[in-house]
Amino acid sequence: MSLPINIEALITQNIIESERIEFKQGWNPQVILHSVCAFANDFNNLGGGYLVVGIAEQDGQAIIPPIGLEVSKLDAIQKELLQICHFISPHYFPVVEVAVIQGRHVLVIWCPPGDTRPYKSAKSISGKEAQTKLYYIRRLSSTVIASDADLQRLLELTAKVPFDNRINHHASIDDFNLTHIASFLQQVKSALYEELPKLSLAELTRNMGVARGADEDIKPLNVGLLMFSDEPYQHFRGARIELIEYQDEIGDQFRETYFTGPIWKQLIDVMQYIKHQVIKEQVIKVQGQAEALRFYNFPFEAVEEAVANAVFHKGYDKQNPVEINVRHDCIEVLSFPGPLPPVDQQMLQREKVIARDCRNSRLGDFLKELRLTEGRGTGLPKIRRFMARNGSPAPIFETNPDNVYFLTILPIHGRFTREDNKLQLESRPESRPESELARKVLSFLVDAELSKSELSEKLGHKAISGELNKQIKRLLKQGFIERTIPDKPSSRLQKYRLTALATELNKTI
Repeated sequence: MSLPINIEALITQNIIESERIEFKQGWNPQVILHSVCAFANDFNNLGGGYLVVGIAEQDGQAIIPPIGLEVSKLDAIQKELLQICHFISPHYFPVVEVAVIQGRHVLVIWCPPGDTRPYKSAKSISGKEAQTKLYYIRRLSSTVIASDADLQRLLELTAKVPFDNRINHHASIDDFNLTHIASFLQQVKSALYEELPKLSLAELTRNMGVARGADEDIKPLNVGLLMFSDEPYQHFRGARIELIEYQDEIGDQFRETYFTGPIWKQLIDVMQYIKHQVIKEQVIKVQGQAEALRFYNFPFEAVEEAVANAVFHKGYDKQNPVEINVRHDCIEVLSFPGPLPPVDQQMLQREKVIARDCRNSRLGDFLKELRLTEGRGTGLPKIRRFMARNGSPAPIFETNPDNVYFLTILPIHGRFTREDNKLQLESRPESRPESELARKVLSFLVDAELSKSELSEKLGHKAISGELNKQIKRLLKQGFIERTIPDKPSSRLQKYRLTALATELNKTI
């Protein structure tokens, strides 16, 4: 059965940190056994890992094209994998997919964090050492035997299953929306998307690693509810984003916009809103210079990284939402709780932050697949770089001695005045649809997703007019609507829906 990821992207595009993926040129059952055990122990709470058999590596990078495995041996290899996994105690079995990369067959073994860690496996799969069982962990990009100190920490992890990887006994897999799952699989180009019609909901969600348990009592994981339920807010009170735009310096006048729905869609929607409603460009012509100076009140990439960082790292067992405050002189992004130790206020001031643990490793994997977040420790340096590139003041990263909160402050560019940055939605022509036809299209999409033909029919037209095509293109460009199948703009199944920006705007139309 297919994995819920894009295998080719996993291998060639570095979407997973190097310590979480291991390439093997050929099949070596004993080495594979030890690495499966190590990934299952998930010593640093990174979210397990992947073994790719049939690809050589150099300096941790896959050598493409792959060497591949003989097709005639694939079935025997999978059977042997099942057999050697019985050497792991407690019982643990990974998820496997045979993939074809550039015409060569490779075996991808997905090892999510185990439910009953710590795990140990036989030192050898034959002889006397088969009776000796050891604990294996990942140390950077290698599989090693756990030291006494490592074993102590590994035992402590038994009672510390990350919140996003826990079973939610108060919910049901019926809380998953298949539309959200299908949309995700399609966007990441997973082969599992093509298998959807053949799978039951239990089979699908178990294979994606977002549900666990026997068929008669299968339950969703918290990460599944965050990603694929209609309203994660109903299960986790803090699973939403609140954006507050202040219209005066005192704070008496402001506008609030709430972003709900699946976490990944919240992130997409809020960034689309910020891009079209908050970010402004300033162009200054310089005498004697052909090229004008161009800069923004806030560089979009820095804001995007700050918000994605907050969504990724917040504690979803807390009731506090992610809060974005747009003020005249800065943007503040606030989340709870603060960073995990050893990260503290002092470390936040360094150029590079080294984080040992990850609060939401499973959620992070899904967001990385969608290209919404990147590897650990890269967020803060990128924010600094984007702010400097825009000519903006340096960002401020703040927590308190108890790491109760994490606050990112992005100061406004020095050449923007407070008056320039005032919230003036009504005065911006680009923030409103410019024709009656566009307004009608938006009103039709309030209640349902519609195709061009369906929109044309509602307008009373016999065919899709050139003007309708023109307005749809303009609304897409302005960020008011989006395609339901973004990767295939010309698909015959293509429909359109409102964005969060349009939903807010519709209140004033």
